[in-house]
Amino acid sequence: MKRLIAPGLLVALVLLSALASLEPVRDAATLQFVSEATLRRSTGYVLLAPVSAILDTLSLLSLRQHIAFLVTIIVCYAIWWWFIGRAALAKLKAGRRAIREAARIGVGVVALVSLYTAMILLPRPTAALSAAPEIIVIDFHSHTKFSHDGRWDWSPEDVRAWHRDAGFDVAYVTDHRTFEGARDGWSNNPQTAGAGTSLFPGIEGGLRGEHVNVLDADRKYRGILTPTLRDIDEGALALASAIPGSEPILIETLPGNLANMVPGAGPGTAGVRAMEIIDGAPKGLGQTRREHDLIVHLADSLNLALVTGSDNHGWGHTSSGWTLMYIPGWRGMPPERISEIISRALGQGGKASTRVVERYVADTDNGIALPFTVPLVAWGMLRTLSTDERIVWVVWIVAAYFVWRIGRGRRRLAPAPVRA
Repeated sequence: MKRLIAPGLLVALVLLSALASLEPVRDAATLQFVSEATLRRSTGYVLLAPVSAILDTLSLLSLRQHIAFLVTIIVCYAIWWWFIGRAALAKLKAGRRAIREAARIGVGVVALVSLYTAMILLPRPTAALSAAPEIIVIDFHSHTKFSHDGRWDWSPEDVRAWHRDAGFDVAYVTDHRTFEGARDGWSNNPQTAGAGTSLFPGIEGGLRGEHVNVLDADRKYRGILTPTLRDIDEGALALASAIPGSEPILIETLPGNLANMVPGAGPGTAGVRAMEIIDGAPKGLGQTRREHDLIVHLADSLNLALVTGSDNHGWGHTSSGWTLMYIPGWRGMPPERISEIISRALGQGGKASTRVVERYVADTDNGIALPFTVPLVAWGMLRTLSTDERIVWVVWIVAAYFVWRIGRGRRRLAPAPVRA
């Protein structure tokens, strides 16, 4: 009976979480339900529900939450060792105790490394966003192998496939100091935007110490960066921004210092026209959660559009957020036209031009919640499961229990070794 306690409790948690269920996606600014979009899980994603949910949730943790997760594992092991593990080791000789303890720690480290490796590299189904027909879904921040920090084999077509699987219609390739990946992606776009995921050109550069993404920097604005393509040439930026309605679109990326952000002061002025409220990197996720209210306030007071950036460099299979824009008839338009509409909307529409949708994960970055990251995030993960996923979770738990019981039974029935 005691052996049923752990699987029984886990099944109970999965089922009880349905009473406090949450939508897996929400508005990133208001943190409320969105009606324009839903999270689509494929059949493969659902059949792998425990794997999908755990690896997705791990991918959505901030840097602080990752540290809290690792510290929790160490603390739990120390508690187990003090009350249970050391008693078993006391029966062994000193040399064997050291070997057994080293083996336990080694197995734990291998399991942990394997978990993170699976999160980063394991091929698996991706949860995608489904939006209303007149809404286009955009990512304003991604990288290829041509960027110094991109995965060595991450081609523009890999970027396109990743974004297609996650439900994006458009992704901006914003590599550091190069346009090579953006040019390759742009040259292979479909003839009409609705025929597949389009890759638009951009670049990530510096502006007074802050990182900004410049949309259409190579296709439309070619002289506003320094010769190394590392930073924005402020004189050239001011000149290019002098004509109202044609200002280059700069997006403040995170992590960064929002106090140093250079916002545009209106038509015909140079500066940032949009800012990330979601950035998929662990440091970016942490800052956007900790400074959420400040980001929303700045967007409101400065009339800046809010956007999301996956900041994808070729790792993982989870999108943390999506930017929605209402563009009637966009599916029949060529990519060039869509690019112009997006830039004009961000520059002239400001805060009202976009809506950002994010994947839900319990926010424990602030205050006393951080030490309780593991239980709070795990409970939040269970609350966002669909009915189909809950059923699959229960099946997996029951199957794992019976596999474990069969394995124990076989070990008991195995004949004892014959001693000479």
